[in-house]
Amino acid sequence: MKIFKELKRSICKFSDMDKQRRNTKKYSFKQPDLKELRSLTSYVLDPLEFKARHGKLLSILATHVDEGLMSVLVQFYDPLYRCFTFPDFQLLPTLGEYAYLLGIPILDQLPFSGLERVPSSQEIDDLLHIDVFDIGAHMTTKGGIQGLPYDFLIAQATLFGKAMSEDAFEAIFVLLIYGLVLFPNIDNFVDVNAIRIFSTLNPVPTPLGDTYFSLHMRNAKGGGTIIIDFCGEFSNVPLLGTCGGINYNPILDHSQLGFALKYKPNNILLEGVFFQEGKDPQNLKGIMVHAWRKIHRKGRKELGPKNCIALEPYTSWVRKRASEYRMPYDYPRPTPMVMAGPTILPDQGVEELRDKDRSRAWVRERKKLLQQLRDKDAVIEFLEHQIIDEHNDMVTSLLPQSSKFWKRKYDRLAKEKADMEAAYEREVKRLRATYLPVSRALEDCFQGSVRPQF
Repeated sequence: MKIFKELKRSICKFSDMDKQRRNTKKYSFKQPDLKELRSLTSYVLDPLEFKARHGKLLSILATHVDEGLMSVLVQFYDPLYRCFTFPDFQLLPTLGEYAYLLGIPILDQLPFSGLERVPSSQEIDDLLHIDVFDIGAHMTTKGGIQGLPYDFLIAQATLFGKAMSEDAFEAIFVLLIYGLVLFPNIDNFVDVNAIRIFSTLNPVPTPLGDTYFSLHMRNAKGGGTIIIDFCGEFSNVPLLGTCGGINYNPILDHSQLGFALKYKPNNILLEGVFFQEGKDPQNLKGIMVHAWRKIHRKGRKELGPKNCIALEPYTSWVRKRASEYRMPYDYPRPTPMVMAGPTILPDQGVEELRDKDRSRAWVRERKKLLQQLRDKDAVIEFLEHQIIDEHNDMVTSLLPQSSKFWKRKYDRLAKEKADMEAAYEREVKRLRATYLPVSRALEDCFQGSVRPQF
């Protein structure tokens, strides 16, 4: 509900925008006429069995698109980080959410890449149960891409539906939903990309890729607890859509899954990749295809316990980004903290308990800082191996000028670590002053422990 409250508030603010905010843009959305396609649902013999085989395609077919809401939501898209940025939090569509919306699991196999060959008439016959001669007679080209006319497929689906030929009807009906609802391209035409995606049986990554690609092209100017964390040599997840490729950043969706966001994510995890179909001089498509053969998933064990909080370092970073990109809303002024004066407790036992609590808090905070540095060291060690051993690595050899690619990442991360160590020194001093009681015994206890040890 939080996103809808923010959207409602933002709509009211649009008329009052000052020069420091971006001008809002007007968008149009493709709204195909689905009346005939929806009428075919009467031939679905058992909706529950249909759902078990094809997910939530029936409910998606009945979904009404709120164009006003979509138009407002697009205003908040941040093309740098591939997310929607609000005053103090971020949201983004994810693979897990799309799998839930479609009711189709993400398979451990290569999704649509655009490199697949065009299926023959016989292969389409095997998929749709339509006579090879009829397929050859109706296959045509529109907008430079092959496909089958909408009217032809509607007629075939109706024919099989009336004959109660369930397998043939469902195959054509599902393909029509793919071609007209999930992957619309040319009006009244189901192109060969929809046919190829239909045949892969792993459609979820493709509509997510198309979503990000569409958002990015419009703005680029100037539920489970198992997530796909990164693929292959990428530090995030590459997505191949029907119009090109782009990445998204799973590190930013942890709050949507109910996990804490404490600090600004490392830049290396937010690195952007983008290309348009037919404009790919670096062969990013080939690299992305190879990366999807090595999927890394992260579960509850790695994500830790659920805790829906966002700490100040993260929210400050979000506010700064919102200001830099001039998001179309007022920036909330932070409420100054009122520090209460010291309370004199006559009971010496209570004072001793307070000292113990401060000491424990100091130890906890120090451990968090040390863990951050250890995590950074682990990534740096990985990148060192990539630079040294890359000539023996088939994965990194796909990257153009691979050693420079990894060296650039390594140098950036090493600088971040050096900055973090300096910040660590300052933070430890602050924590000691905040949490430790002024006691010579405790001073001696923690003497010499400021420098991190690994």
